[in-house]
Amino acid sequence: MLKEIKILSDHGKQFVPDLRNQPVSERFRGRPVISADITSVQVRSAATLCPTGAIDSSSGAIDLGRCAFCNECALAMPEVYRFTNDYRIAAARRENLIIKPGQNGPLRIDDASVRKEVRRLFRRSLKLRQVSAGGDNSCEMELGASGNVNFDMGRYGIEFVASPRHADG
Repeated sequence: MLKEIKILSDHGKQFVPDLRNQPVSERFRGRPVISADITSVQVRSAATLCPTGAIDSSSGAIDLGRCAFCNECALAMPEVYRFTNDYRIAAARRENLIIKPGQNGPLRIDDASVRKEVRRLFRRSLKLRQVSAGGDNSCEMELGASGNVNFDMGRYGIEFVASPRHADG
């Protein structure tokens, strides 16, 4: 029994009390930043390096909708491309997912762009059904982990349900 108590005291809290103030690991690859003084040669080189074609060959902008965050561009040209550890990379419109050279600020979602009926319907809860056909179960494991005591997305009213009948989306 003393051994278990010692383990509990060594580990401390098993949950994150305040997710908003929790520091993100420096190794996390989040929002990219592109230098404003990128040359046309560097743009073409980066566009050929990108395995998903997320880098525009004329401007050097990165399309986050296509980017796999593989870090190839940043490894080849660290003075031009780098990935921050900013995890807030969601957007309400597709064109807001394109990061242009010199754009260093975080991505923001305009509250006015969220439809009023969506707010009314999902006021304090959102029930989702996740469906995977032919996957390797990694997405299901990630979504399951997002509901554990460390991340606890249930405290924000987000849950995954077993039946489409009970799901909002």
